[in-house]
Formats: sequence, C-alpha cells, structure tokens
Amino acid sequence: MKIILLSGGSGKRLWPLSNDARSKQFLRLLTAPDGSKESMIQRMVRQIKSAELTDDIVIATGLNQKDSIENQLGDSISVVTEPCRRDTFPAIMLACTYLADQGTSMNEPVIVMPCDSYTDCGYFTALAKMADAVCDGVADMVLMGIKPAYPSAKYGYIVPKSPCNGGNAVAVRRFTEKPDVATAKKLIEEGALWNGGVFAFGLGYLMDIVHNVRPSAEFNSLRADYANLPKISFDYAVVEKAQSVAVVPYSGEWKDLGTWNTLTDELDSHAYGNVHAETTNGTYIINELEIPVVCIGTKDLVIAASPDGILVSERKLSENLKYIVDGISKRPMYEERRWGEYRVVDYVEFPDGFCALTKQITLRPGCSISYQKHNCREEIWTFINGEGEIVLDGERILVKCGDVITISRGMLHALRAITSLTFIEVQHGNNLIEEDIERFNYVW
Repeated sequence: MKIILLSGGSGKRLWPLSNDARSKQFLRLLTAPDGSKESMIQRMVRQIKSAELTDDIVIATGLNQKDSIENQLGDSISVVTEPCRRDTFPAIMLACTYLADQGTSMNEPVIVMPCDSYTDCGYFTALAKMADAVCDGVADMVLMGIKPAYPSAKYGYIVPKSPCNGGNAVAVRRFTEKPDVATAKKLIEEGALWNGGVFAFGLGYLMDIVHNVRPSAEFNSLRADYANLPKISFDYAVVEKAQSVAVVPYSGEWKDLGTWNTLTDELDSHAYGNVHAETTNGTYIINELEIPVVCIGTKDLVIAASPDGILVSERKLSENLKYIVDGISKRPMYEERRWGEYRVVDYVEFPDGFCALTKQITLRPGCSISYQKHNCREEIWTFINGEGEIVLDGERILVKCGDVITISRGMLHALRAITSLTFIEVQHGNNLIEEDIERFNYVW
C-alpha cells in the first residue's frame, strides 16, 4: 500500500510554541520508546513503520512546512508541496498524481490520513483492513469509523448499513456532518461512528476523478495549474458523491492533541526546559527560552514560553487561545529548516524606518545554506561554536568560533557546516523580510 499523510494547520491553538511556520505536529514534546522526545509527525511515521504497513510514505503539505518535515524525518520520506493553499481535495489529487508519475500501479491501495492523530496499535490494524477491503473490491472508497466515546457536535458521523461487530468493512448507509448533541446521541444509538478523516481507495479510482477535473493531467502540469483547482474538501468532492462506500471500525485510543488541554494529558513530565517549580499541582511548564521560568504554588495551569511569547492559562480554558492570538505576531520567531534551525533573539524598528534583526542560527554537520544575495539588507555573522566554510563572491574561507564576517548588499554568499555550527546573524536595513533572498547554484 501507499500512505499519504496530510500535514497542514496554522498552529494557533498551541501558541507560543507553534506558529505559522511550526504547526503542532512538529513540537517535540512526546516521549518515544527509547526515552527521547519526538513530535506528532515523527510518532506517526514511527508507528506506521513499526506496524510494517509500508515504507512508502508521501507527505502532502504546504511550502512553509517542507523544511520542518525534512529536518525531522530526513530524506527517506517523499514530500509533495502545494504551491498555495486550496483544501484537502486538491492536495490529495496532487499527491496521487505524484504517485502515478512515479509508476505506481493503478491497482495499488492508497490510504490518506492525518499526520498528527494520537492513536494506539489497533489503529494501524484497522488501516491494514482498509487496504485489504480495497484490494478485495468491497467498495471503491473505504473509510475509518471511530467508535464514539460520547455524543459530540465536533465530528461528522458515518452510519453503517449493518452492525460493525467483527471489525471488518461494512457498507455505509449515510453521512451526517457535525450534528447537535441531541442528534449525535440518536446517531450513536443507530450504531453511527465518528468520521476519522482516513480514506482508502485504489489509485486508479482517484486518478479517474483527477482526469475528470483536469483531462490528461500529470504531476507537473497539475501543480502548475494548482491555484485554479476547486477549493473544496475531499469529503464533499469525493466521499459524499461515491456510489460504493464502506467503513472499517476502530475502537481504540484516538485523540487530536490540538489544544494545550489535550496535549498536556499525554506529557510524561510537568516541566520542560529551564524551569524551577515548587508546590505546583496539575501545572505544566514548557520553556524554550534560555532564561529561567520560576513557578510556585500554581494549580491546573499551562505555562509556555518561547521566542514568540509567553502563555499563562488555565488548562481547561486554553481552547480559546486561537481567537486571542490571531494577528498577535508579525513573524515566526523560531523555525526549523532542512539545514537546522534559527531563533529570533531581538527585533527593533527605529522612527526613521531603519530596522535591526538578530538571529541565532545553527546548522547541522554537513548541511549548507544556499548560495544567495540580499538586495535590501546587510548582515554581520559572528561565529560562536563549531567550524564551517563560507563562500563570499566565489571565494571560499574557513570559519570558526570567534570569526566575524560582514556581508554587504548584493554580495553572494553561502555557508556549509563541517561540525555543528552556530552563529549570531545581525541584519540591518529598511526592509527586513525573509523574501529578500535571490538564490543561485553552487557546488561544494
């Protein structure tokens, strides 16, 4: 089988650790079996491989998440990027067209699923049953149905034609999209399941739909025309129009760790980072800053500190966070990139419009920053740890701790880390934006 993981989201509900560049699935707060910390997306990929479902995983995502994915998962995972945001239907179309262009058989079962569901091993057994149902021709479209824990208005419901007793695929009678609680209760009494947002189908089935939307489309042409594709969800565009639909039930653990209240339930420590706490009760403190956070005598709070800001909230009220922080940050203050990471240390704008931005940047050994120039700013790099090579207008120079390099407007430059390499970058000018980069080819 092939698995397409959908990776999106703006990260507002887990502010200040998450932002437009680092959504919730990239936060390394969960504990892996070896005791190290892993993110939700790392956990999902590990579980898929541990269940021996497949090693052939494609992640469909936006351009702004590509570097974080490659940083956390390496280059063993294929990443298909959307040129712009549309919705799940165009994203799945693009990923399936990529699989087709890679020579995947039209009979191959494809599973599309979120990258950040918090589940147990039974979830992956259900995925295997979904793929088997597709191969056996049980239905054109096979869904995962989650056994409801309570009547909820947050989820869509799948009503099967017969009881799901054996855990195998059952034909679907109808769908109900996010009913009120009273209706949800009646649906559950009928045997309805929550829609888990997981779909399985043969690649050929979906490619027929793709060609109905864009005849003779292949990956590059579809991506080039992506902005003109219909902005619609996969549920509305495909699932609810399908003539042959079945559902495989799953009754194990299934959570969306999308708020501080739900995420902290799965953390195995109450304190992360430089934290000093005393006589606290039910309080979780996550500190990504170098300065200490001291907490005394608090109860049922979440306290989170990062370069983007500081949050202090009752855990049960943290679900309101998204609406409070909308528009609060001008730019992400921390980002993971394919080569490492950076943190914004300071930003100041003077009355005359002159700006100064200070970053701490770390490159992983062997990684490099592209050959580039800036037209609106100058930069001063002060190296504080490790060794590397810098290229300035074609001249290659070794750099180490204590070296200071000035990069003028229009100067071509690139950097490669020999060991882990950390430096302080000070930008100054009248227009300090990430987009002020013009890239060129360079072979190390």
